[in-house]
Amino acid sequence: MKILLLTLVGLAITFALPTFAQQTNTPDPKLREQIVALAKKFDEVWNSNDAATVSALFTDDAMEVTNTGPIYGRDALQKNWVELFKHIHMSDSLSTVDRDSPHIIGTAGNDLWMTGSYSQTIRGENFGPVEHKGYFCLILVREGDAWKTRMQIWNITPPPAK
Repeated sequence: MKILLLTLVGLAITFALPTFAQQTNTPDPKLREQIVALAKKFDEVWNSNDAATVSALFTDDAMEVTNTGPIYGRDALQKNWVELFKHIHMSDSLSTVDRDSPHIIGTAGNDLWMTGSYSQTIRGENFGPVEHKGYFCLILVREGDAWKTRMQIWNITPPPAK
């Protein structure tokens, strides 16, 4: 029985290997160009410190997973950013899309996910400038000719220990 089971597992792995070998992480060049342009737009928008302009890049049902927990809906996101920008000024935002992003979700081509890294300078009422760096993951959906963010997840990479 063990030999039969091992044989079946071996055959399953053998047949699956060609499938895995054919998969590629190379994104469509035109789609990648759109996503890199969107990342540049995100940088410009964050540097504007304008909550309405930032929220315009998100869907109505968007959510953001922050270091303090998730926020649901574009209106709630905008309200959060209004409060944030009252106390913090962001500048020098720079997003870098990972070389193997984006990745299409499903077959319609209207949903995708992407990953990358970011850095930005933050100044507060009583602190700064402080450079924040981290990583992000976005789920985007096409609305008309534009890509909008449905989900944004990010982290802050702590500075190296001294």
